Amino acid sequence: MKIAVVGLGAVGGFMAGRLAAAGFEVAALARGATLAALRERGLRVLMAGRELNAPIHASDDARELGPQDLVIVALKGPALAAAAQGLQPLLGPQTVLMPAMNGVPWWFLQAGAPGAAAQRLASIDPDGRIEASLPLARVLGCVVHFTCSSPQPGVVQHGFGDRLIVGEPAGGASARTNAVCAALAKAGFKAEASTDIRHDIWFKLWGNMTMNPVSALTGAATDHILDDPLVHAFILRAMEEAAEIGARIGCPITQSGEERMAVTRQLGGFKTSMLQDAQAGRALELDALVSAVYEIGTRFGVAMPNIGALLGLTRLMARERGLYP
Repeated sequence: MKIAVVGLGAVGGFMAGRLAAAGFEVAALARGATLAALRERGLRVLMAGRELNAPIHASDDARELGPQDLVIVALKGPALAAAAQGLQPLLGPQTVLMPAMNGVPWWFLQAGAPGAAAQRLASIDPDGRIEASLPLARVLGCVVHFTCSSPQPGVVQHGFGDRLIVGEPAGGASARTNAVCAALAKAGFKAEASTDIRHDIWFKLWGNMTMNPVSALTGAATDHILDDPLVHAFILRAMEEAAEIGARIGCPITQSGEERMAVTRQLGGFKTSMLQDAQAGRALELDALVSAVYEIGTRFGVAMPNIGALLGLTRLMARERGLYP
């Protein structure tokens, strides 16, 4: 299986490094300092006291890499629209495209919502560039359940977890889902084939759509956020609103907010990905994590005073700091 990873940050670098170490032919579409580091020193993955170094052919030109069997897109949400058209040379007749990204993907409603509700998400793909360049028929959904950081270009530090959930956007089983899961399992991931990936996406989003922006607003790690009773209560109210949206779109949440927070607390205090981006001066993935939720809730007539407040405050903070358009 020929595999290309687009975006060699924390998540993409971790997946690329482990797949290459497992013997797969892995290429990377990268640029700038990351591309320079890959060409000079290769990709370094630090995990559990050991280091992986594996050969990866890196380029900033997709034409040089050519058609692949699997393309893993691990870009930050704000970068996808600009990059989508440039991925065309990677796509052969049978290429599978698997975004491994945070939040609501551009295809989320089109794959499962009925009627007018299935219209394109303006908060994710306002002009349809992503949909036009990355057809839904090629896509496998993916939910990432691990944490990593990239302390410097070409270096990835694994935190905890190694779980990946993969499935067809419209649900059900498929041979290509099984093939991708088998490849990921060979690389040491806990790869699970899902028959309802939309539900898996919404369930993860329900758990992290609040913690991420709250951490970016406050600069606090997750344990400090959970320890503040007023913030704790605010997050629970926002989660109730998101659960109501999930019930309207066929992604019901059966766990309580308190149960989900208990799971987060067991992981200890850590910096969310959005806090890491804010501290590094990178654009925030606010649209995929919060704006899309607000847009979907509005379409389905769900009252969202808490999600709306969270979106407005985080968006204003990010704009004032040049981290959101």
